[in-house]
Amino acid sequence: MEFSLRWRLLPLLALLASFLVLYSRTPPKGSSSDCSILPYDHYWITSKRIVTPGGVNPGAVEVKKGRINAVVEGAFQHLVHSGAKVVDYGDAVIMPGLIDVHAHLNEPGRVEWEGFSSGTKAAAAGGITTLIDMPLNSFPSTVSEETLKLKVEASQQKIYVDVGFWGGLVPENAFNTSALDSLLRAGALGLKVVESFMCPSGINDFPMTNATHIKEGLNVLAKYKRPLLVHAEIVLDSERKTEPNADTSDSRSYATYLKTRPPSWEAAAIRELQAAMKETEIGGHAEGAHIHVVHLSDATTSLDLIKFAKSSGASLTVETCPHYLAFAAEEIADGDTRFKCAPPIRREDNKQKLWEALLEGHIDMLSSDHSPSVPDLKLFDEGDFLRAWGGISSLQFVLPVTWSYGRKHGISLSQLASWWSERPAKLAGQRHKGVIASGNDADFVVWEPDVEFELNENQVIYHKHPSISPYMGKRLSGKVLATFVRGNLIYSDGKHAAAACGVPVLAK
Repeated sequence: MEFSLRWRLLPLLALLASFLVLYSRTPPKGSSSDCSILPYDHYWITSKRIVTPGGVNPGAVEVKKGRINAVVEGAFQHLVHSGAKVVDYGDAVIMPGLIDVHAHLNEPGRVEWEGFSSGTKAAAAGGITTLIDMPLNSFPSTVSEETLKLKVEASQQKIYVDVGFWGGLVPENAFNTSALDSLLRAGALGLKVVESFMCPSGINDFPMTNATHIKEGLNVLAKYKRPLLVHAEIVLDSERKTEPNADTSDSRSYATYLKTRPPSWEAAAIRELQAAMKETEIGGHAEGAHIHVVHLSDATTSLDLIKFAKSSGASLTVETCPHYLAFAAEEIADGDTRFKCAPPIRREDNKQKLWEALLEGHIDMLSSDHSPSVPDLKLFDEGDFLRAWGGISSLQFVLPVTWSYGRKHGISLSQLASWWSERPAKLAGQRHKGVIASGNDADFVVWEPDVEFELNENQVIYHKHPSISPYMGKRLSGKVLATFVRGNLIYSDGKHAAAACGVPVLAK
C-alpha cells in the first residue's frame, strides 16, 4: 500500500519540483562562500543508495540553508528536467555523516601531537562530520568552565567539521557542585572519568578517580540528563601483588604488554560500577544520568556484566573501537608499538566475540579513540611496549576499516549508520544529527564501498603523524568521495573547502 501510494505521488512531486527555484549564491548565515566547494546552498543530492531509517533506497535529498528540507525515495530523474540544482552521485552510498564520540585532538597545549586543523581535516576526509573531543591530552585539561572556553577559543576558524566537547570529572571538581554546574552550563556535552578508578592517565592535571567521585558526578549529570563516560579498568589488590611477578624481561614482545593489562581489570571496574548503574535506573537517585563505557576490549566477563546491567534497567551504553575489531594480539610483531593502546588489543577469539556482541546489539556503537602523539613517544627505535605511549591513530580511516573487516561478518550499510551515526548522536544529545531525515542538519558522507586502496605514503593522509598508525600498509575497501557538514560540501575528490567553517557543538 505505502509503495503504490509513493509512486502515485511522484507525478505531483515532479510538478512541485518544477516550480522550485533552487539555485542561490547566498551562503548560510554565519558562513562565507569559502565554506563550501558548492557555490549554492539550495540543491538536491541524489543516488541509487541513500541510507535512511527506512533502509537503503534510491532517492533524492533536498538541502536548504544547511538543513535537510525533504527526503524523496524512489525515482528522482524528474529533477534533472525541473531546473533544480542536482548533484548526482550515481551508485555511490549517501549515508549520514559519521559522529565520533571519542577523539583526542590535543589542542590547546599539545598541538604538535595533532590539533584542530589537522584532526578535523582528517575527519572530513574520512566521512566524519561531528567529533566529540576528549577532555585530556590537551593542556590544560577540560575540567572547568574556563578551560572549556579555552578549547572553544582554540578551535575558532580551524575546524572543518563540527566539534563538541566532553568535560572531565576529576577529584578536584567532583565534590564541587557549582564547578560542575558551570562546566555543564558552559556547554560540555557530558563528563568523562579517565582511567577509571585506578590507572594514572599519564596527564598530570587529569588524576584518577574513585567510586565516590563517580556518584557525585552522576548526581549533577542527572539534572542535565547528560552522560558520564567511563574508562573501565581497575587493578585488584590481589593482582597488584602478583602482577609484578609476570615476566616483563622482554618488553619488545606484545605478549609481555598484554599480560600487564588483563581482562580482569576491565571486569573489576564494571563490577565497581554496578552500584552507580543501579542509581541510573528509573526511581534511582541519579535517574536522568547515563553511563557510557568507552573502548571496551574484553568480550568475556565484562560484557556479561554489561548485559546484566542493561537487562536490569540501567541507563547504560557501551562502545568498542575498530582496532579491537580489526587486529588480534597474535599478529602484532615484536617492537611494533604502533599497536599499543589501553585497554589492549586482545586475542583472536576475543575479537570474534566482540563482533558477535556488536552484531547482536550488546555493544551499542563505535568510536575511533583517536589518540595520536609525536612519533618519538612511540619509541620505534627501542620497540619497548612497556614504556611507549599508548594510543591508536585512526581518525581518517575508521569508515573503510569498519567496512573492510565488517564485510567478513556480513554487516549492512544500515548497521554501519546505526553504529557510527544514529546512536552516537543520541549519546551526545544531538537531536538534529545522525540520520537522514527532514529537519536534520545536512551532514552526509558519500562513499564507494567496493573501491579498494592501500594505505601507504602515496595516499594523502591529513593526520599530523601518519607513520604512527597501525593501519598503514593495510588494504581496505571504501573510498570517501565527499563530505557535507550542515549543507557545506567541505571535502570532495581529495580537496577541502577553502575555509574551515565547522562550529563548536555546545549543550544548551
